[in-house]
Amino acid sequence: MIVENVMTTPVISVEPSTSIGEAAKLMLAHRISGLPVVERNGRLVGVVSEGDLLRRSELGTECRRPSWLEFLVGPGRIADEFVHAHGRKVEEVMSADLVTVQSDATLDDVVEAMSRRHIKRLPVIKGDSLIGIVTRSDIMRALAQALPPASAQEMMNDEQIRNAIVAELASQDWGGSFIRVNVLNGAVELIGSIFDERERRAAHVIAENVPGVKSVKDQLVWIEPVSGMVILPPDDSPR
Repeated sequence: MIVENVMTTPVISVEPSTSIGEAAKLMLAHRISGLPVVERNGRLVGVVSEGDLLRRSELGTECRRPSWLEFLVGPGRIADEFVHAHGRKVEEVMSADLVTVQSDATLDDVVEAMSRRHIKRLPVIKGDSLIGIVTRSDIMRALAQALPPASAQEMMNDEQIRNAIVAELASQDWGGSFIRVNVLNGAVELIGSIFDERERRAAHVIAENVPGVKSVKDQLVWIEPVSGMVILPPDDSPR
C-alpha cells in the first residue's frame, strides 16, 4: 500500500506570516495537532505543531533553568527559546527541519520515518508540491480497513488449523520449534517449552489469527535459560 492511497487531502496549511493565534485556532477547529507551512508559490518550508506552542510567555511556560546551566547551554539556544516563547508569526516558531515522503512511498517507509524521528505526521509531496499529509490516524484507518471481519474469513478444519499454526511457528525467528499443537473442534492446545515468557504471547497470537480457532489452551512450560528454573503454564499453576 502506498501513501497516496491513505493520506489526507486537501491539506489544511498556513503561510509563514500567519499569526500564532490563527494557527492555534485552526488546529483546534479541525482537531489536528500540526500544520504544514507553505509559501504562496506552493513551496513547503516547515511544519508548526502543538509542541511548538507549548513554551509560551502568555502561559508562563517559558523554558527556565538555573543561571549556571544557562551558561553551559549558551546564548544561541537561549535566544532561540526566547523567540519560541514570544514570537508572533508561524515562521518564528515552526520547525524547518523537514521530514517528508513522496506520494509513491510505501506505508513501511512512513512508519519507519515516524518511528525513527518520533513524529506523528508527514507532509506528502509530489515533485516539489505538497499534495497531502499522512498521520498516525490515517495509518490506523488503513489498518481498520485492512482487517477482514471474522465472518469474511474462510473457516478451516482442525487439520488445516494445526498445519497453519505449525507452519507459522516454524517461520518465526524467535523460535517455536519446541511447541507442539493439538486441535479438536477448533480448540487449540499449545504444548511444549518456551525460553522467554514473551514467546507465550506470540504463540497465542499466531493461533488466534488462524480462521476457525475458537479457543487457545496454554500448556507451555517456561524454562528460564540461565537458572534452568521451570515455570508451569497458567492452567497448571496453583489457584
